[in-house]
Amino acid sequence: MDEKVFEIISFYEFIELEDLPSIKARLREAMLEFDIFGTIIIADEGYNAALSADPAAIKPFIARMESIIGTSIKYKSSFHSVSPFRKHEVKIKPEIVTLRQKVDISKGKGTHVKPRDWNAVISDPETVLIDARNFYEVMNGTFPSAIDPKTEKFSELPEFVAENLDPEKHTKVAMFCTGGIRCEKFAPFMKELGFREVFQLEGGILKYLEEVPAEEQLWRGECFVFDERKTLDGELRKGVGDDHSLRHENRKKDRAGTI
Repeated sequence: MDEKVFEIISFYEFIELEDLPSIKARLREAMLEFDIFGTIIIADEGYNAALSADPAAIKPFIARMESIIGTSIKYKSSFHSVSPFRKHEVKIKPEIVTLRQKVDISKGKGTHVKPRDWNAVISDPETVLIDARNFYEVMNGTFPSAIDPKTEKFSELPEFVAENLDPEKHTKVAMFCTGGIRCEKFAPFMKELGFREVFQLEGGILKYLEEVPAEEQLWRGECFVFDERKTLDGELRKGVGDDHSLRHENRKKDRAGTI
């Protein structure tokens, strides 16, 4: 008998949503109908989801969600022998990714860099490269030239920038995160602060690992993911790393210092 395979998808979009309780009820009903596991977060500013299911159920569910939201969904896929999620959840939150800063997302236009072009951007010695993830994610893998802000949560990143970066001195700043959503919010935030050249890795690390051949990748290590797989390797298979309970360890809260 063939081993059962689950398709794991992630996607997000910054889009104005109204009547969130109705959307929540309809999405929850669709998740149950198609036996979709995972979590969908919805807010006035859009949606963010990490889901898993039998591969045959993914496309019809996405079609249903597109009709509910009124949009076109682009998702990233990986596969695993078990579902990394156990619940069927739809949550209404103030933000789909928590920065606690008002941001004009439209100011991120022109900051996206395709995975195939990313190596050239970060190989420029004038580029300041920021890993926009949390410290326990960074410890599993990163781009070697990246600065680790040593944050415990995304909402701490503005403080790091205020303490360490100067728009007049650091004129070219690039950033990346797991799937791209944090940078979708942080790149326009940086533009609002006056940074002239800002770049974000389109689709995040996961899209980079998917599209850039292994022999050309500058990424080193594994990519932390927020599900039971813990990490993914360079071919988007379950990795060997875990979080080492780093979130609960006492650690020195040192910042990266002046750049």
